[in-house]
Amino acid sequence: MTKIGGKTDVHISANSEELARFAAEQFVRLAIEAQRERGLFTVALAGGSTPKTLYVLLASEQESYRAQLDFGMIHFFWGDERHVPPDHPDSNYRMASEAMLSKVPVPLENVHRIKSEMADAEEAARDYEQVLEKFFKLENGQLPRFDLVVLGMGSDGHTASIFPDSDVINEKRRLVVAPWVEKLRSYRITLTPPVLNKAASTIVLVSGAKKAEILHKVLEGEYRPEFFPAQLISPSEGGLLWLADREAAQLLNKTSAGK
Repeated sequence: MTKIGGKTDVHISANSEELARFAAEQFVRLAIEAQRERGLFTVALAGGSTPKTLYVLLASEQESYRAQLDFGMIHFFWGDERHVPPDHPDSNYRMASEAMLSKVPVPLENVHRIKSEMADAEEAARDYEQVLEKFFKLENGQLPRFDLVVLGMGSDGHTASIFPDSDVINEKRRLVVAPWVEKLRSYRITLTPPVLNKAASTIVLVSGAKKAEILHKVLEGEYRPEFFPAQLISPSEGGLLWLADREAAQLLNKTSAGK
């Protein structure tokens, strides 16, 4: 994969627990830096089991991460959401809330969820665009710049809710869209590639042997984002960190794998 834009790093952890701890360290570091510079830290969260482990660590009173964070200065957004109510078992918001947000002293006004309970997914997407425009005080044509975007990657190479052959791959204008995902027979609501690539820092979490082949193709194969949408993640003015455990990274060559 040819990287265009900012710096890309790949960090390999021994296992999924070590991966989550390393991710937590990066989260805390970036939050402290942003809060020191601007008194504010904005993060777009991901769904999935690996991000969930990260959120649990950040909220745990038995870990050191929570004590280092000023949750009153952190604003939480979502990179994507399922078209379900917020209390639905499939909701990314519900997962993050149960794993972290309900357990830490974060003000309600700092939690900017996607209103996926709306009957029309496209209406929910446009509503979230307005949320972003208002919070980031965007002028016409401007993009929001998150301090951190947390992403995962599916075994089909999708990231956020940008799936293979989706029209979202070529989206240049919108901030948020609501694609129909045929393989899931459902709508999703997702930030678009221009928004994801505007972030100051991006972390992609990948764990498990089932992800090894697709991770190899995404990082070391031919650039074909229509088949492997995760290849679209290429921050123009920010850093990109791929975090993988040893099982997921087993097919990477030593140059890509770093340490």
